[in-house]
Amino acid sequence: MVSHSRSITLETPARQEFFDVTADLQQFVDDSGVADGLVVAYSPHTSCCVLLQEESEDTTYYGTQLLLQDTLNVLAKVAPPTRHEGQYLHPGPIHISNAAKLRDELPEWGLNTDGHILSSILGRSETIPLVGGELVLGEFGRVYFGDLDSVRPRTRTVYFHILGA
Repeated sequence: MVSHSRSITLETPARQEFFDVTADLQQFVDDSGVADGLVVAYSPHTSCCVLLQEESEDTTYYGTQLLLQDTLNVLAKVAPPTRHEGQYLHPGPIHISNAAKLRDELPEWGLNTDGHILSSILGRSETIPLVGGELVLGEFGRVYFGDLDSVRPRTRTVYFHILGA
C-alpha cells in the first residue's frame, strides 16, 4: 500500500463560486504512478465544499456553470444568503470580538453563516475510486471545489490524497 498527498491553492472571489479541479486531481494521479486505489479531495475550510457533478458547458456571465448555479439557487432556499447581522444566531458578539482581536478580521466578514451551513450539508470531501490510473467519475463527472463564503476574496487550499497500489 502506498500513500501520496498534494495540495493546490485557489484564489476565490467575493461570491459563491465553484472551481473544476478534475485536471489537477488527474495530474496528481498521473504523477503518483498509482494505478488502483482511492483518491480523496478535501477542503479544510469550514465554508467550502468538494462535490462531484456533471459538467455543464453553459455558464453565467461570471463563468459559473449553469448546473452549479442551479445548485446554488436551490441551496439559497435552504440557507438564504446572509445579508445583515442578526439574520442568523452566528456569529455572536463573542465570536465577532475574538475574530477582531485574535485574527484581525472585520465584523462584516462574519456574515458568512450561509456558507458554513451549506458546507456542512454538501460536505468538504469526496472519495473517488481509481482504476487503471483513471478517476472513476462517469462519462460527464467532474470534481469541483466550492467556496461558499461570499464576503471577501480568499486564498483557499484543496488537499488531494491517494491510497493505493
